[in-house]
Amino acid sequence: MSLTLLDWRRRTSALFAAARAAADPEAGWRTWRDGRDELFATHPDSPLDDAARAAFAGLPFADYDPALRFEPALGPAAPQRLELPTAADGVVPLDRIGTVSLGELGDIDVWWLGGYGGGVFLPLRDGTAGATTYGGGRYLLDTVKGADLGGDGERLVVDLNFAYHPSCTYDPRWSCPLAPEGNRLTAPVPAGEQLPAGGWY
Repeated sequence: MSLTLLDWRRRTSALFAAARAAADPEAGWRTWRDGRDELFATHPDSPLDDAARAAFAGLPFADYDPALRFEPALGPAAPQRLELPTAADGVVPLDRIGTVSLGELGDIDVWWLGGYGGGVFLPLRDGTAGATTYGGGRYLLDTVKGADLGGDGERLVVDLNFAYHPSCTYDPRWSCPLAPEGNRLTAPVPAGEQLPAGGWY
């Protein structure tokens, strides 16, 4: 760990803050996308190695679809604790705090990430996993790391256009908890970050 990783976190938080502040959700998404591309291309803690950065032309994303932005109330769910093993970070504890509805796509679980401070964690594995998106799924919210689109005391902003791959997608030196059973949808979600069309960069 280093201060450069702290800078990555700060810059990620700032990108999500800009997205929250934007009057137009698609404009906020474009700001976030452009910033994410810049981080991947130039930051010392980019998950891309030197060769991949040299060939990098931007992360592939599906077009923005306003119908895939939701502001669901947090619904009830029976308490559940998961302890997810990771390669480098040991066991990551997750406590289910509720569910959110993604309309016709279905409901998914919302988790509180254990550890000092904690935070909301909302991973998603959908019908595109293993084909056009990472097989382990993507993240929608990870507030410990600044990935937060807002909401209030009862609702969360869940915009599937912001679905992004965790760093372990690009480099095995990173560990990341993957989507548990209650965060898996059979329907494809044609939104958010995609895998590069001919393989890795």
